[in-house]
Parts: sequence; structure tokens; C-alpha cells
Amino acid sequence: MNPLCSRCNLVVYPTEKVNCLDKYWHKGCFSCEVCKMTLNMKNYKGFEKRPYCNAHYPKTNFTCVADTPENLRLKQQSKMQSQVLYREDFEKNKGKGFSVVADTPELQRIKKTQDQISNLIHLSATLLSFLSAAYQPSAGSQNYNFESAPEPARQAAAGPPPSAGKRYRAVYDYAAADEDEVSFMDGDVIVDVQQIDEGWMYGRVERTGQQGMLPANYVEAM
Repeated sequence: MNPLCSRCNLVVYPTEKVNCLDKYWHKGCFSCEVCKMTLNMKNYKGFEKRPYCNAHYPKTNFTCVADTPENLRLKQQSKMQSQVLYREDFEKNKGKGFSVVADTPELQRIKKTQDQISNLIHLSATLLSFLSAAYQPSAGSQNYNFESAPEPARQAAAGPPPSAGKRYRAVYDYAAADEDEVSFMDGDVIVDVQQIDEGWMYGRVERTGQQGMLPANYVEAM
């Protein structure tokens, strides 16, 4: 007896059968759960025994361990211990100068910044003194009036570069399902299109200026 397709629940005959993810599918029904792009045994990705394309494969989100109550308690306890140790060191080295405090990374960073500012001020003062001495007129010299050169006319801003690559027209509406995809509407012109694989392209929507990945079966060449 022939099995049923996991997608359409119709009988799957041997000539059109795909056996994958412990299920049977028609070749046309073996498609991505999100964008319905037809897949094959080379480009599918399985998640919970359902097929996905590479762009819509579910991404596993990990919960931050530091947010658990137990780890927050340990973090607070470690912070309190650090403050106790710091106070003990401070009391022990009181009156012996500031060598212990000056060795902290934060104070080292502040000291380095202050040194850079001092060097910059000294360099600016030296340069100002040199320029004053260089342009000071000598005795008996004539005074010349130097007029500033007229500011050159600002060139007109160049227009945007012409679109490169192929141009396509959207035949369906598409809403981006991931941050690296782009949304568009039926009739939108897609420019600068680059083929990624047989199912996906990369391009820019001329109407919105946004760019990203888009399914190849949602557009047609112009």
C-alpha cells in the first residue's frame, strides 16, 4: 500500500516519492515550511522533522545564564566579596601612598588619557609659538595686504551611480521573514540582482532602497 504525503495527505506513488525526515512526500510537496520553496535532498535543512530552506531554518535562541536567580545571587555575592577584599587592602595600605589604587585598570586608563591631553596641549602651544615667530614682520619691512583667495564654487553633487546587474519585477507580495531578507510588493522593480542559488537572489528594491535576500520564485526577469 502506498503511503500518504506528509504535506497534502494524498497517496504518494513510487515515481514521485521522496523519503526524508522519517516521512513521505511528493516531490512538489517537499518544500520550505516558511516560503514554500521546493527543496531537494541537497539543499534542505530539517528541524523537528519539518523541512526548511537555508534562509528560514529556525535559529536556536539561548537564554542568558546570568539571568537566572541563582546566578544573580552568586554574582551579587562575588561583588560583595570583592568590595570586602578591596576595603581590607585599603585599610592595610592606608598611609603608604596611592600605589595600590593607581594600579587599577580604570585609573591607568584615566592617567593615560590625561597624559595624551597634556602632550596635545604642549604640542599646540609649541606650534602656535612657531607660527607667531614665523609671521612676525621684521623691522623696516613693508606691509602687504593679502586677500584671501575666493572660495571655489561648490560642485554640484553627483547623482547616484547607475544601477548595475539584472533587473527583475515582483509578481507576488513578499514579507521578510529574517533580518537579512527584504520585503517588496507585487509590481516592485528589483535592481542590482545577484543570483545566490537556484532558490534565492540578492537585490535592492528600487521603490524603498532596501536590499537583502529574496526568493527567486517571487520575481521575474525584465
